[in-house]
Amino acid sequence: MLFRSGEMLSLANNGVEILRLDAVAFIWKQMGTSCENLPQVHWIIQCYNALTRIAAPAMLFKSEAIVHPADVVSYVSWGEAPISYNPTLMALGWEALATREVRLLRHSMERRFAIQPDCAWVNYVRSHDDIGWTFADEDALEIGINGYDHRQFLNRFYSGRFAGSFAKGLPFNYNPVNQDMRISGTTAALAGLEAALQSGDSDQIEYGIRRILMLYSIALSAGGIPLLYLGDEIATTNDYDYGRDPAKAEDSRWAHRPRFDWARAEQRKSPTSLEGRVFQPLVKLIQTRKQTPALAGGQAVFFDSGNKHILTYVRGNVLVLVNFSDFAQTAPANRLRSHWQASQARDLVSGKTVDVTDGVTLAPFTFLWLQSS
Repeated sequence: MLFRSGEMLSLANNGVEILRLDAVAFIWKQMGTSCENLPQVHWIIQCYNALTRIAAPAMLFKSEAIVHPADVVSYVSWGEAPISYNPTLMALGWEALATREVRLLRHSMERRFAIQPDCAWVNYVRSHDDIGWTFADEDALEIGINGYDHRQFLNRFYSGRFAGSFAKGLPFNYNPVNQDMRISGTTAALAGLEAALQSGDSDQIEYGIRRILMLYSIALSAGGIPLLYLGDEIATTNDYDYGRDPAKAEDSRWAHRPRFDWARAEQRKSPTSLEGRVFQPLVKLIQTRKQTPALAGGQAVFFDSGNKHILTYVRGNVLVLVNFSDFAQTAPANRLRSHWQASQARDLVSGKTVDVTDGVTLAPFTFLWLQSS
């Protein structure tokens, strides 16, 4: 991240409007410390920010701080970086997919999602990097979860070493001393679609597609800037050829950094192809997001749906419900009414009218964007 101011301003002069501050929490090194989130980091960012406000006010900083959630937020401001990746939402989306429960995701978002109203999260399902389980241990402990043990479970689940796992992830940076590691893999591989394609199980293929769309429905509706990464739109699976390249073989992240397959991309135009079954619903979600002012700004209000499998939050007059379970689940009406008063609503995605008088039932791995009139 450290560069001369002239280089930064040259980028601005070439039209760069957002500058990513890579691994920003670690840019200052000092013997005898963890070299993480040191005060000097904030001083450096503030200096560069002040310079851009004077010389290139159209340029904004985007923070990439994959650290404790409280430290992530410390970089998000107009004095430093008004845009930031949201690693906690990303990691806990996968956590909820593995456990089929939203307790930790909801509990953490109630505490960690809110930022200054003139700043924005970048919400993503996957990126070019690995997945680290960056939830706060204290948040987990408050709902009876041991953070260390839970991370061990998630690593086993997403590397396919847990009984019943649907994931085809790969270990990254395994530490045999403390058992720490992270997970690599494309969204399709981690969401179970790759394994389903290998088995030929049509039901599991459907579930794999639903999981992908469900996770992206959150990234697109929770509030902020949604990010769609590298082939997820056509259900790209892991590329294992990296293991044949000595320069890449020791870095499993290359499994989810494949060359883009333009031949497969052509298949996205068919609604019955695998690619089309992912691409076309994603396009619909993006179009719906663009056409819905309530999803354009502000903060999501997360609340307890009364069902441990259903994530619920409100964006203006839009109620979002997401079912992380393999089975149909119902959010009871009394819990919904605590934050949303409508008795009938229109699902923005399907266009159907939904009666919420007696609660809302969702099919496995599905979601609703309900807008009141």
